[in-house]
This record gives sequence, C-alpha cells and structure tokens, in this order.
Amino acid sequence: MDSVQDFNSITTNPIIPLPLATTNTGASPSSSSITTTSPSTLSRYENQKRRDWNTFGQYLRNHRPPLSLSRCSGAHVLEFLRYLDQFGKTKVHTQLCPFFGHPNPPAPCPCPLRQAWGSLDALIGRLRAAFEEHGGKPENNPFGARAVRLYLREVRDSQSKARGISYEKKKRKRPPQQQNPASLTPPQAPSESATSASENYQ
Repeated sequence: MDSVQDFNSITTNPIIPLPLATTNTGASPSSSSITTTSPSTLSRYENQKRRDWNTFGQYLRNHRPPLSLSRCSGAHVLEFLRYLDQFGKTKVHTQLCPFFGHPNPPAPCPCPLRQAWGSLDALIGRLRAAFEEHGGKPENNPFGARAVRLYLREVRDSQSKARGISYEKKKRKRPPQQQNPASLTPPQAPSESATSASENYQ
C-alpha cells in the first residue's frame, strides 16, 4: 500500500493546491514558486506526491494557530501522523484482544482502525522529497527528523506484533557464482621426461 488511506478526506474544506516549484538550493520553502510541469505528464508517484504535499499544506493552514511551513518541526509532523489514524482502515489488535498476533482473525473484533505502517512510511518518504524540491534544506527537513524515524519504527514494531505480520525485508538470494573454467580443467598427467627426471633423484 503506497498511499495513505482516505488521506485527502482529512478536512471538510476544499484542498487549495500549493504550486510545485523547481528545486532552489539554499532558499527557504515558499509556496510562491510555480512550476511549468503539466500534471498529465507526471508519473503516478509524482501525482501522489503532489496530492500529499497539497494536503499537508491544507493541514497547516487549518492548524490552530495556523502554521507556516518554515516553522514546521518534527513534532508537528508527528501530530499530523497521529491525526491521520482516525482515517485508517487497518485493524490493529490490542494486547487484550484474543486475536492479538493473528494475521487472519476468524471473527470481527472491536479493536481500532489505524493507518498501516507501510502507508505512513511511504507518505513520509514522499513529503520528505517534496520538501526539498520546494527549496527546503535537507538539514532542516522536518520529515527527516529523528523523532519521526523513531515513531515510524515504533509503529512498525507494534503493528507487526499486533497483526502477526513480519515487516522485515527479505534478503535477496545471491545468484550462484559461476566457476572459473580454468578450475574445471582436469589435472594433466606428468610428461614422460618429467617422470624419468624424478626417477633419477630417487
């Protein structure tokens, strides 16, 4: 799952698109820069990143008090991620639930719905890239803050235990190494001259 569940329904107000900008190294993030890239030519990833960025901008404007992007910190990103949980569709069992740790529970339960870890992880990756594409400096990127990384790790571990699903990346199997043809050549028998010479020294 590469998009946050019901992400664009976090507000009842219409989303006001924030114009995307070309990368401006060393400049502060600004919504006044305009890109000439046509949305129809963007890839699925770029379109999703645009929607995520616009929705996050709408969230900042609806914040009380309103929050500018330049003042956004890792703490505000965490607040945003927790806010998104109310729109999640992934069942996360509590420790008191009899289905805790079962990947395929046989019956429904009253456990809460949350945003899946994979959705949040992909969302942060897109917003982190969008921040820098809008002129934000990598060292000031709130989506790359240590607190955000720790939060995502905590969500991954807790959901893995609650849902009985492993999020560990599978190790790629290395292709069998081809042996050197020279090593497959059978040893040659000693020549007659070499045999007679060795017998002389015995």
